[in-house]
Amino acid sequence: MKKLDLSRSQAMWKEALDIVPGGVLGIRRPYNFVPGEYPLFLDCGKGGRVWDVDGNEYIDLLCAYGPIILGHREPEIDEAVKFQMNKGFCFNLCQPHQNLLAKKLKNLIACAEQTFFVKTGSDATSSAVRIARGFTGKKKIARCGYHGWHDWCSEVHGGIPDEVSSLTIEFHYNDIASLEKILIENKDEVACIIITPVGHPLAKPVEAPRPGFLEDVRKLADSHGAVLIFDEIRTGFRVALGGAAQRYGVIPDMALFGKAMANGYPIAAVCGKKNIMKVLADAQVFISSTYFPNSLEMTAALKTIEILERERVCDSIWERGTKFLSDISEIAASFNVGARISGIPPMPCITFDADPAKKYKERRTLFFTEAIRRGLFMQPYHHSYIAHRHTDTDIEETKEIVRQSFSEVARKIP
Repeated sequence: MKKLDLSRSQAMWKEALDIVPGGVLGIRRPYNFVPGEYPLFLDCGKGGRVWDVDGNEYIDLLCAYGPIILGHREPEIDEAVKFQMNKGFCFNLCQPHQNLLAKKLKNLIACAEQTFFVKTGSDATSSAVRIARGFTGKKKIARCGYHGWHDWCSEVHGGIPDEVSSLTIEFHYNDIASLEKILIENKDEVACIIITPVGHPLAKPVEAPRPGFLEDVRKLADSHGAVLIFDEIRTGFRVALGGAAQRYGVIPDMALFGKAMANGYPIAAVCGKKNIMKVLADAQVFISSTYFPNSLEMTAALKTIEILERERVCDSIWERGTKFLSDISEIAASFNVGARISGIPPMPCITFDADPAKKYKERRTLFFTEAIRRGLFMQPYHHSYIAHRHTDTDIEETKEIVRQSFSEVARKIP
């Protein structure tokens, strides 16, 4: 398949290297994709597709790393935001949207007796950890999953004092013994257990919880006096309107929502039981920001949730994603190239198993090169997403591109 014309994108990248550290920050760096094959700058999006600055069109299976649950440029949401913009959105005090959205989440999310709003997933996870420490008087954190870039959880420790990072101890998803070991070895020192209720480690298969796993995490949190926090930044409003807690029937003490909550507008929610959130009301714990009360994002969240309910989006995504996972699993198996299809229906994942000859890295690079050249935007080290506005045509084209890309891998790196 012919290499894409990315000349304008490359020119912008060259300019960015001079004026922005590294050109871009974090997971949008070229080496997180396939350098030289993926675009570096996007121009626009509509529904389930995006276009880069060179005019190349892609089916968007990355969905901005998760916020796009409906589709790009959702008219009903954008019109509601424009209406609010004409009234103003950044004030000295809160606007009524705060109460409307908090009441809505209370009706949807089991532990959301009280809620406050922040801007990003990292804001939410770090706020929850601070609240848990303030509530329990303990310092240590047991964590499982990616929780953002702040000092207590960053996976890269440059610029972070050892005294901070050493207070966070990682356990393994679906491995209850690893958590129990941490709690025993750090008896009466663990303030909270924070976990992504669906396991989505970087560059590895996505795991649903094994029967009894989340229930056992709940029991250990109770027996050791630790606050149980579900990081639902990715799963919230995708696996169910009430999050993974609703789908899997395990209720945490606190739950964190973001990404899909407002279809791309920057907002996240910290939800929790009233007795724990009380540390904020009593001023034992301080959290504040100039922009947290801004109403545009709350307007977008209210309208997004309205559409999610009205169009039964979670049910639709789950149904279509189930078939999609089944179909691409059959495709992968037919080529026998060491590919593994994992995930849950709203969050499919394609990885390549390590092999003795270490060909899996070459296979991965070739597969995602062939896919992007054919117009399918995924990320080699990250799971994908199914959006509501992905059409049947989008899904069928995706499956065909996956088939053709596996075929090339089988032919060139058998």
